[in-house]
Amino acid sequence: MGLDMYAFTTTEAVETEVDFTPKTATELAYWRKHPNLHGWMERLYRAKGGEAESFNCVNVALTADDIDRLEADIRADALPFTEGFFFGESDGSEVEDDLAFVASARAAIAEGNTVFYSSWW
Repeated sequence: MGLDMYAFTTTEAVETEVDFTPKTATELAYWRKHPNLHGWMERLYRAKGGEAESFNCVNVALTADDIDRLEADIRADALPFTEGFFFGESDGSEVEDDLAFVASARAAIAEGNTVFYSSWW
């Protein structure tokens, strides 16, 4: 049990940037117990109008601008400290994988795909 985090791509256009369910998706990235990234994604979800009581098993689309902001926050060590039951702890060793995700997400968006984040805990 714990925080499992995913980024997916879909070729489907989404009508809203939060709380959508695509028919098909391909895994782009996976993180295990990286709560600070999860906290960043939750802030984005809320800023885009997400209203689920618990930020769990909900989707949030990532635009090119979102990816740019995420990269800047990763490089500045500015992901928000986040904790939760079963979340584990971000320790900084995730930066290389986070930046690899940023590059993959940019490529997917450039190809016309929708990139989105989801989690399960």
